[in-house]
This record gives sequence, C-alpha cells and structure tokens, in this order.
Amino acid sequence: MLEIRNLYVNYGNVEALHGINITVNKGEIVTILGANGAGKSTTLNSICGLVRAVKGEILFKGEPLHTRPAHEIVKLGIAQSPEGRRVFSTLTVKENMMLGAFTIEDKALIKQNEEWIYSLFPRLEERRSQLAGTLSGGEQQMLAIGRALMANPRILLLDEPSLGLAPILVKSIFDTVRTINKHGVTVVLVEQNARAALKLANRGYVMEVGSVVMEDDAAALLRNPEIQNAYLGGGH
Repeated sequence: MLEIRNLYVNYGNVEALHGINITVNKGEIVTILGANGAGKSTTLNSICGLVRAVKGEILFKGEPLHTRPAHEIVKLGIAQSPEGRRVFSTLTVKENMMLGAFTIEDKALIKQNEEWIYSLFPRLEERRSQLAGTLSGGEQQMLAIGRALMANPRILLLDEPSLGLAPILVKSIFDTVRTINKHGVTVVLVEQNARAALKLANRGYVMEVGSVVMEDDAAALLRNPEIQNAYLGGGH
C-alpha cells in the first residue's frame, strides 16, 4: 500500500535520511523504532509531504506521493498525528476535530467519523466544547489522533503517541490504536516505547542515524537480543 524506495532527505546541508526502504501492506501496523535523531519523524514527515525527498520515491498504491503537496496527500488518504500533539489550544475540542476534516466535502461522512471518534474516545465527547489547551496530556493525545482520523485516512501516521503519558494512559491509547486498525485503517507508528510498539505491531523497522538497520516481524524483534539490549533493556 505504501512504499518508500531509496529515500534521501536533507535538512539544509545535512543528509537526514540515507536511502531508506520501507514497505507497509494494507491492514498492517508497522512500527519504526530508533533513538532520538534516528530519522523516524523525518520519515513520517516525508510521507506527508512536509519535507521533500532529494532522491528516491514514496508510492501510495503505486501513485507517487513525493511530488505532491501536503494537502493533496491528506486527500489521498494519509493523515498524521504529529509528535507533541500540536492541538490548537485556543480552539475547542470540536473545532480541532473539524480542522481535521478540511479535505472532506461529504457532510454525512464528517458526522459519521465524528461519532466514531467519540465512541473511541468518550472523554473527547464529554469535553467537546472545552478549549483544547485546558485538556490533560492524555486527552490532547486523544484529540490529536481524533483530528487525524477526521480526514478519513486509509493510513494513519502516529508520531510518539505515548510521549509523556502515564503508563495506564499509554495502554489505553495503544488499545484504541488496535481498534482503529481493526476498522481497516493501516497504521505506521513511530514510538520510543519499543516494547509496547512491538507488542502492537505486525512488523518493525529499526533506524539508526538516517538508515534502516533492521527489519523483521514484531515478535522476532521482541526476541532479538540486540533489540532487547538497545531498546528493551533495563525497563527503558
């Protein structure tokens, strides 16, 4: 469904991605692991059209994405819940959600998506008319995911959804991601919490300084001694 081929991305004069290859099949949850600065967020941002490829291709169902502007990519069916949540703090929960639906003209579909998201995150429905800036971190994370889902995506890109959240909330958010996936949304997950991510995902890629250094089934990565030492050791 999504294919990244030999992708190179620069930030200024610095090469941030060095020819990475990643494949995501329909219906999968694929996780991208790696330390800070490995290029995980850059990878998601390049899929969304927020950073441009210097070389290589990104294909969605065979169609090139790397040549298109970001708003067209959302229309095609790819939405991101960004790192740090980036909710609009002076707007209400409902207004934030509606901004996620800016590419959709079908009012009935918008309503249907909104109701589905409130069923996934009942807390958001309770706080519909509250300003997003007054929500807790966990609620803001729910809102960031809900806002992305309002675009009716075929692929949901999640960038560090567990960052700064209490363990009980992390579990709840990951359970919801599983439910979203069962509804037919393919998920690409960038996550510091490697253990939780691998338990959720079908497959994983490990990145180090802009390169993919390993790819495997999630279960195999969980058992891999190198991964255990680097990412799962000592309860990190």
